[in-house]
Amino acid sequence: MASSFKTIEPKDIVSTRNLLHEAIPITGTIVSGTYADNNIKNYSHGMFQSVYDYPYLSSSANHIVDLTCGYSSVSGLSGAASDQNAKKINIYNEMAQVLAGFDESGNVRRFDEDGDLSGGTKINEAYIINFTRLLSKDEIKKGSFTLELGVAQNYITPFTERIKLTDASGSTGYKVNSPAGEYGILFAADSAGTPMEVDNRPAGLLFYQAGIAVVSSSVFSGQSAGKAHSNGKGIGLLVQSASMNETHENISAVLTGSAISSSCAEFRHRLYNLSFNNTTELNSTIYFCRASHNDFNYSANPTYLSSSKITVKNNATDSPVSFATTVGLYSADNELLAVAKLSEPLKKDPSNEFTLRVRLDY
Repeated sequence: MASSFKTIEPKDIVSTRNLLHEAIPITGTIVSGTYADNNIKNYSHGMFQSVYDYPYLSSSANHIVDLTCGYSSVSGLSGAASDQNAKKINIYNEMAQVLAGFDESGNVRRFDEDGDLSGGTKINEAYIINFTRLLSKDEIKKGSFTLELGVAQNYITPFTERIKLTDASGSTGYKVNSPAGEYGILFAADSAGTPMEVDNRPAGLLFYQAGIAVVSSSVFSGQSAGKAHSNGKGIGLLVQSASMNETHENISAVLTGSAISSSCAEFRHRLYNLSFNNTTELNSTIYFCRASHNDFNYSANPTYLSSSKITVKNNATDSPVSFATTVGLYSADNELLAVAKLSEPLKKDPSNEFTLRVRLDY
């Protein structure tokens, strides 16, 4: 250790901020087919289901996303004889109050299609994708999100017609009027086939710091997001029974007639691809520790002296010498706060001086 302390001047302290990005691809096979749903965990409360990248009982399984769905109390679906009606309303209200906040009257705001809280079309029925911190890290990178959904009516080949949801304007057109941080608008467009009547229609919201995507149920509705089919039911979802028989149901019937876990399963089986870049914010403080020619030439190590003689000197006339191995950062009260180790000892004597660059990441 050093025999004396040296004050680090403010000019020798520099703070930096770096954003590290990692590509996250989630293929539909992981979510809806690779492990025959053994990687899908449902709970007794029935309010959401969790998706893992391996069978969830495996020790190597990683929790990657939670799925749920719900609708507002002002939605036309809330008055129907719906399975888990109260829970679906509660889920919508819970997510809305966290992500959209409250209005001037203290009422929970509904999700707004274009982010203009003063009016406009509201998202009253939605699927909610909650990414784990393992994937989203500090936030989802703006402008990197892509979600492809199969919207063809056939349950066996739902991906012959696909739509793609992106936050294409997220890098410059994101909103800041959410208590959960910044968010962008998800726009839907044709990806395969021509299921959309009009491309680039608002179809959801993406909350970057929260790592949550709110997908409007209108993406499965012919009236709101696609072309009406000959049966008049719109794109809808297709439910497959235990007997492997297909039952055509529109999205309203799925949201009201199925439990949350079943509705989420139907959504998963329509997920073709999902990808985004996450962001890790790395803050650093760099300390330039300067040892001038007359600093730290002696050591406080007890073995430095023997019989009052400097043991590392060969002759009494030689200059004092020490070998720096460690840098300690101390508080104003001389409390040791951090320690940095050098890769190899540095020789220090009155004939030389050096600057050590110490970086603290957090």
